[in-house]
Amino acid sequence: MSNPSDISPTPCGQTGDQTLRNHSIYTQLMETVLSFMKLMTGDQQQDPALEEQKDSQASREQEALLGHLMIQTVKHLQSGVTGGHKFQLPCPSMHSRDNVRGGQQAQSSRKTCRDTFISSDLSSRGLDISSLYHSSFQDYNTYQGNKYDKKNNTLGFINLGTSENKLCIDLLTERLRRSDMNYVDDNLLQYPDWRGQPFLRKEVAQFLTTYCKAPAHLDPENVVVLNSCSSVLSSLAMVLCDPGEAFLVPTPFSSGFIFSACLYAKVELLPVHLDSWVSGANTSPFQLSVGKLEQVLFEAKMEGKKVRGLLLTNPQNPLGDVYSRDSLMDYLEFAKRYHLHVIIDEIYMLTVFDEAITFHSVLSIESLPDPSKTHVIWGTSKDFGISGLCFGALHTFNKAVASAVSSFGSLHSISSIAQYKLRQLLQDREWLDSTYLPINHFRLRTAHKYITNELKALNVPFLNRGSGLFVWINLRKYLHPCTFEEELLLHRHFLDKKLILSPGKSFMCKDPGWFRLVFADNHLLLRSAMHRFHQVLLEQERNWTRRQLEDAIEEDLLTSNTAAATNLKG
Repeated sequence: MSNPSDISPTPCGQTGDQTLRNHSIYTQLMETVLSFMKLMTGDQQQDPALEEQKDSQASREQEALLGHLMIQTVKHLQSGVTGGHKFQLPCPSMHSRDNVRGGQQAQSSRKTCRDTFISSDLSSRGLDISSLYHSSFQDYNTYQGNKYDKKNNTLGFINLGTSENKLCIDLLTERLRRSDMNYVDDNLLQYPDWRGQPFLRKEVAQFLTTYCKAPAHLDPENVVVLNSCSSVLSSLAMVLCDPGEAFLVPTPFSSGFIFSACLYAKVELLPVHLDSWVSGANTSPFQLSVGKLEQVLFEAKMEGKKVRGLLLTNPQNPLGDVYSRDSLMDYLEFAKRYHLHVIIDEIYMLTVFDEAITFHSVLSIESLPDPSKTHVIWGTSKDFGISGLCFGALHTFNKAVASAVSSFGSLHSISSIAQYKLRQLLQDREWLDSTYLPINHFRLRTAHKYITNELKALNVPFLNRGSGLFVWINLRKYLHPCTFEEELLLHRHFLDKKLILSPGKSFMCKDPGWFRLVFADNHLLLRSAMHRFHQVLLEQERNWTRRQLEDAIEEDLLTSNTAAATNLKG
């Protein structure tokens, strides 16, 4: 009699032959992984010169492809591949075009492939998290390893993709070096209140009361402080939603929302696609209306999805639009009507540099339609350009939400010494109002004017807005055909020139061809960046002209051959 443990059970509905075939697939996959591992560990004989050689863009693409294949292999192994599951090699994300490669040759790099390999020790969730991280931060990690420097590395990457304000670093470093910042006592060296130090929460409440023009003093007990706005959003998603539930988000929206909402909470973001053209009810590009929100909400309910809230950014990223008070009220009343939470990210509220534009914070509205379901996020990374201090704050009138989010302070708190420095910075209203804010707005206006003048000279359309750190530009005329695949190719072309921009696809934009260009940097760097930008556009035009000529020649040859064949038959 056979021992039951010695016999693999046959899945329901499968014959013994099918089970053997499944084991054959499993064995093949195991052999594939072993071959990969042998390849990874067999590079000790590799020429050291090749190890030091910089990878071309084509090489990076092949490595990503191999890494994706490895991840897929491990997933199949962990799930125990059964019949009917086809194991397919993923298609490359780019075509092999010489014009996009810039003449670079495709090479494999075992070292980078080994780094790309995801250990089978990871769980399925771990594999998903790792894949999400690498897909979200690939360009940023490349930039970190080879940054442009005007003295030491003029051939490095220029990053106009990451939204950072670098225009007032001189002002911030001078202020943070003053003697009042250098203070340490016993309490600052102990575990803090997980909600944030009381002195910082009190100052944040006063700061938001002043600069959000709140009708009444905001309560520090409604403030929770964590180590970034992303952490605040991630925590809110955890406490407001169960896995698989959803938020409505107008597109295009910050790509960071996907990472924050999905990493822990597994919350789905349902895009409310906005049209990039003016027509009919759309009096301006990318106009959000209650009708569009209701349409997506209705479609989600028809699909059995549970929508828990609406996620907005004001001023908007990447568009730079600032919502009017009436529009905000429309969105808030829509949310109340359908019992939805509203999360409003106001992280760019002090970047409104056009004096003709008035920013209206949700906290300035005297009678909110549903205060208990209205939650505001704010931080200092954009308004102050100190993303390295890692600070984000939540204000909510809902005590239960504040208490639940506070629990994440045990994982995402800020050092108490950093909290003290932030308190000192935020309470120095004289310096803020007379020095920092006026100079910051002036420098933002100046940088914005330079970039937009350059774009006008190149005949590149863009949204001309007066807030934020970026310009939303339209490069669709350089896509042939106008598809997201061609948008990716153009993005890769910029990378080949060591210039990082953010493509519209990463913002879930409905139409291909849009890019976000960050301008909040020093003038010399922007000049170098625009030189590279112009080079790419010129090469795109030349390559398109060449392709048209080649197609015309090929068509003429085909016509001539057809005519010759017809004459022979005659």
